[in-house]
Amino acid sequence: MCATAEQSERKVKPMSDITNILIVGVGGQGTILASRVLSGAVQKIGQDVKVSEIHGMAQRGGSVVTQVRYGKEVASPIIPQGEADIILAFEKLEALRWLSYLKENGSILINDQRIDPMPVIMGAADYPADAIAAIRSLRKNVIVIDGLKIAIEAGNPKAVNVVLLGLLSKYLQIDKNVWLETLRETVPVKFLETNVKAFEAGWNS
Repeated sequence: MCATAEQSERKVKPMSDITNILIVGVGGQGTILASRVLSGAVQKIGQDVKVSEIHGMAQRGGSVVTQVRYGKEVASPIIPQGEADIILAFEKLEALRWLSYLKENGSILINDQRIDPMPVIMGAADYPADAIAAIRSLRKNVIVIDGLKIAIEAGNPKAVNVVLLGLLSKYLQIDKNVWLETLRETVPVKFLETNVKAFEAGWNS
């Protein structure tokens, strides 16, 4: 499901300010690679960048959270609650779980994919009936895409993370060529072609 004009307008933050981006997902979704490409692209345009990674039982599909802060000068990698300009969510329950970190006028970009956490798998908890509807009731700038479907169409179902980077890139003042150059430096050559396709597909979503 793609975003419509009614769902959100693109918000671009001036580069003179510190930009706070929270990347959330579960283990195995490639959130760490996404944060490395993002921080690499930021460094290429001469910005100071600080990154903090939190792994919660990643091998079992637990939460993986990366905080990326960049600007002219950044003192700390930690994003205060309620101060994220953008949340890039690889999974919709994680989007809901971390929503309190988003600014009132911030944007949340969500991959419409369900991955049950261990408590749900074990029957100790229920997966929210409609996490995205709950998010939309609390924030205005909500963008939802089917990242897995787009990645499959690009030729690699494991490239959901790069699809989402392509989507994210539209909201940042970083030239597309900088992103592509960073991808070429980060992704193994044998996976480069499908990852470039995935990035372009995310950009065009």
